[in-house]
Amino acid sequence: MSKSLLIISRQPPWSGPTAREALDIALAGGAFDLPIGMLFLDDGVFQLSTAQQPATLQQKDLGANLQALPMFGVEALYTSTRSLQERGLERQKLNLAVELLDDAGLTALVARYDQVITL
Repeated sequence: MSKSLLIISRQPPWSGPTAREALDIALAGGAFDLPIGMLFLDDGVFQLSTAQQPATLQQKDLGANLQALPMFGVEALYTSTRSLQERGLERQKLNLAVELLDDAGLTALVARYDQVITL
């Protein structure tokens, strides 16, 4: 049986290649039918914002990659309620359906997965 993998993405989409690498890992694992979850924490929640303007920073938009996650079988998507609140983001303005978790929910989530990668 395949081990489950949780990818924790903590970087904003414009700070370098880390956010894209996290998405690439999730998409690749999903293509091989691995049980994968993805958690957006801290500045990683900015990846979910619909108000991104990547062209102004000469960056590529991650929106298409995010939208592809469910098509690759990565449907377990989570974020921290606290991370959203601290950054002034509202659930209604996210470009992806994610489950909101409080601190206790985050702890339980991490404990459910066999392996965890933080980027």
